[in-house]
Amino acid sequence: MQQLSVRDTRHLIATADPARPPLLLDVREPWEFSLAAIRLAAAETLHIPMQQVPARLAEIPRDRTVICVCHHGMRSLQVAHYLAAQGHDDVINLQGGIDAWSQEVDPDLPRY
Repeated sequence: MQQLSVRDTRHLIATADPARPPLLLDVREPWEFSLAAIRLAAAETLHIPMQQVPARLAEIPRDRTVICVCHHGMRSLQVAHYLAAQGHDDVINLQGGIDAWSQEVDPDLPRY
């Protein structure tokens, strides 16, 4: 399990193999996801609230890079550790979460 800054994560997504795009796993609550979500052409976004991850584990592919995202990076860190413990080999936590993304990468993304 790795932790990457938002700038390093943006670079990783931009340079990824288009045949195996990274998966942005957003583990925030539905109301948070509806306020602001990272949507990129070079990555797929999957929204599974943190508490639902164990029950929905089969929806998370094992053959792609999974980038865990939350508001500030703490919930996603827990999920990233969980996924690694479940055998996911390529898991990344987005340090600073969507809040850092909106400050450093996409200022048009609403902050809350």
